Amino acid sequence: MRRVAMLLLLLLWPSAKQACAARAAQPHQAPSSAPQQPFQATLASTPLLIQLGQSSAELGGLWKFHPGDNPAWAQPNFDDSAWGAMDLTPPPGSADETLGISGYIPGWMARGYPHYAGFAWYRIQVNVQGPNRRLALKMPSDVDDAYQVFANGHLIGSFGKFQGQHVTAYSTLPMDFLLPANSSHGPITIAIRMWMDSATPFNSPDAGGLHEPPVLGYASIIGALTQLDYDTTAQFMVSGLVESMIVFMALLMTLALFWLDRTERAYFWLALVCLAILLTNVIVISGQFTAWIGETLAVILTQVLLSPLQNGLWVLFWGYWFRIPRISLLHRVIWPLVALMMAGVAMLRPPLYGQHIPVQMAGLFDPLVLLVKLCIGIVFLVVVFRGLKRQRTEGGMAALAVLLIILANYRNEMRLLHIPIAFQLGGGFVVQLGTIATVVSLLIITVMLLMRFFHNQRLKEQWKLEIEQARQVQRILIPHDLPSVPGLAIQSEYRPAREVGGDFFQVLPSQPPGSVLIMLGDVTGKGMQAGMLVAVIVGAMRAVAQHSSDPEKILHEINIQLCERRHTSATCLILHIDPQGNVTLASAGQLPPYLNSRELEVPGALPLGTIPDADHSVVTLTLQPGDTLTLMSDGIVEAQDPSGALFGFDRIDALLKDRATAAQIATAAQEFGQEDDILVLTVHKEESTRATPQTHGQKVAA
Repeated sequence: MRRVAMLLLLLLWPSAKQACAARAAQPHQAPSSAPQQPFQATLASTPLLIQLGQSSAELGGLWKFHPGDNPAWAQPNFDDSAWGAMDLTPPPGSADETLGISGYIPGWMARGYPHYAGFAWYRIQVNVQGPNRRLALKMPSDVDDAYQVFANGHLIGSFGKFQGQHVTAYSTLPMDFLLPANSSHGPITIAIRMWMDSATPFNSPDAGGLHEPPVLGYASIIGALTQLDYDTTAQFMVSGLVESMIVFMALLMTLALFWLDRTERAYFWLALVCLAILLTNVIVISGQFTAWIGETLAVILTQVLLSPLQNGLWVLFWGYWFRIPRISLLHRVIWPLVALMMAGVAMLRPPLYGQHIPVQMAGLFDPLVLLVKLCIGIVFLVVVFRGLKRQRTEGGMAALAVLLIILANYRNEMRLLHIPIAFQLGGGFVVQLGTIATVVSLLIITVMLLMRFFHNQRLKEQWKLEIEQARQVQRILIPHDLPSVPGLAIQSEYRPAREVGGDFFQVLPSQPPGSVLIMLGDVTGKGMQAGMLVAVIVGAMRAVAQHSSDPEKILHEINIQLCERRHTSATCLILHIDPQGNVTLASAGQLPPYLNSRELEVPGALPLGTIPDADHSVVTLTLQPGDTLTLMSDGIVEAQDPSGALFGFDRIDALLKDRATAAQIATAAQEFGQEDDILVLTVHKEESTRATPQTHGQKVAA
């Protein structure tokens, strides 16, 4: 296809063409090989006289033309007198009505060969008069779609990949080819073997072959003209290059922000938007300077895949940005629409359109694709409307960014309304409306991203400070040095799963002298809320213990306080042990303790904070010298390995039979796979009554 036409096709991504109905109504004519008046005339084989005093000359005028393909047509002695003529002299004031290119020559479809695609040949004989210097031929930068150039029967160059009758076309690049050294003076027969894809006729009503005359001249001059064409392309592409650089920087920034804050999913989805835009620009821009990707593949990647994907990703980004509820529903709505849009666009692009999809179907698919795209736009506006109602602080900047994104994504529909979408600047530079909208919207969104990131960081710092304060409170409430109790050896091991744990315990001297109160429990939830609830429970327990040593009464008082707070609950176990080893145990849903290696039978009971008048399980027993009571939280039993297997009661039984210490039990569960706070407390009745000071070893979870 033509270079500039393909450039606009990829950059502007047309989704609807005004000429679709007209195309569908046109009868599909068979390729014509006979000359048709008034476009062709049979000519005598008279060489075109070229004087190279000015170093180069356009090979305008009448060329011989014939559709079809035959290798013999490249030979200089071939008789082409029966061929038709094709005038490659640009008419005065001629221009491409679609692209506005001056000096434009309509292709063979508009000159007697409508709907013809495939191979065709141009031939001309020139007689070079002038200095005997090396010559080169500059081919037009506007051709459909690929070609091979022969000079006096010798192949001097080609554009496109020719493999037998199969040809891969690329977006046309400025090309020049050296003529053989013995062709610098005298008669030269130039033959051009053209090939046009069968889908190209449906992109333009005047497609086919050469749209500018080739230029013959000295090799140095031709090289300079080719470089000038590249410079012109660079001027046309400068806005796309600027857009690509800004999009690339936005991509790096969003990835960095997402790496720093994984909780903000909007960063991730904006990174996907930037990646889709950047990939599109890379394909388009590289296609104007290199022949690394075929036109058909470029169209599939940019128009069929990336363009619909961008529309969907923008909607999802704003959904995450505004944190709209039920985001999964938005996914279920957007992705089917994107898939429908991809399928519809694929029906209107090569290689399907014109080959497998009848051209008459364009009148059906074009409105459907436009309808699906408008549906995505409606969902987009609904998301933005709901988001602006929820977050009014960012309303002005977000509304402006959204408006610009709509301009960028729906610029082709503006073409249908005759709204200009490209602007010519000084020096030949062209700026696209979509480029301006994309760049400015990304700059606005970048400012919004940084503002939200710094706001989130401030909140995190405040949250960390509050958590640290809660940790300090909990360190005061969770004893580190355990009191000395005559006749008892008490050990504890506490390893929270987070900075602020939900498990708790207390060991307090009690009445009568030589007695001890031991409390162990687990609050609902984790983190700071759980830590604050621990502070409430421990404070209540200490207050009640000052005037009562009855475990059941203490549980009752704590239960009333938690019920008054509402939506808070905790399991708890309180023991009172007197100097004779008599134990009174009251439980509110806590795991039963173990006596030596045997689990005590403790009736079930409701956790604290459930109902005000709940009954609590009460059990009494007597510790004999050498007996050991082991209390633990459910973090031991519920520890999981990577495969999901639980630590379980069997492993606990095995550890207790081996007389494992509190630290050994906690370490075994932690290494198995800690999921929750781990708390183990053991009370051993000694053989003698000698007092032994005890210490509590507290470790941070690995």
